[in-house]
Amino acid sequence: MSKSNIDKIVEILKKAEQPQSEFVKLMDSFNDPYLVLIACILSLRTNDRTTYPATLRMLKLGKTPVDFANVDSDALAKAIYPVGFYANKAKQIVELSKILVDKYDSKVPDSIEELCKFNGVGRKTANLVLSEGFKKPAICVDVHVHRISNRLGYVKTKTPEETEFALREKMPQKYWIDINTLLVTHGQNVCKPINPKCGECPIRDYCDMNI
Repeated sequence: MSKSNIDKIVEILKKAEQPQSEFVKLMDSFNDPYLVLIACILSLRTNDRTTYPATLRMLKLGKTPVDFANVDSDALAKAIYPVGFYANKAKQIVELSKILVDKYDSKVPDSIEELCKFNGVGRKTANLVLSEGFKKPAICVDVHVHRISNRLGYVKTKTPEETEFALREKMPQKYWIDINTLLVTHGQNVCKPINPKCGECPIRDYCDMNI
């Protein structure tokens, strides 16, 4: 039986004050759904160390859908290099921005269904836009959230999408917005994919791996 206690886990992780990556800090500082959206696109399949400076370079070119609808995609690709698939991501951001300007009055939609209509935007990105950009209850499940939720024994799932829906059913809504940042930070510092630092884990007493 799982020893998971989500209330204690969240409480301990909040008090642990593990160092956050500069990219996580930057995302938490955004109060603009559009900036969350385009920064999240850059982060896909790219580590935070690469994504952070690329995002800062991107923001020198603009900060609104109108700005990026008029940016040359080659210039944007050069700015965000070497994030993964940088040329495709540059074209995607320009195309997305033009659609926002032409069809959405430059406003990012605030529903998962509408966000997922954009090319290259999946549930992970859509949920992050809702939680970080709109401050609406949404669970962004990336590799860290998926891995740690299963290691804890809080869910038993095979894919991030399965984890999202399992967490929606089980996790109190008051934790939805915070859980991504907490578990990403914990995953980057302690509960790593390979060789997790179980001996120094502050939530090991609530983890199924600590048997």
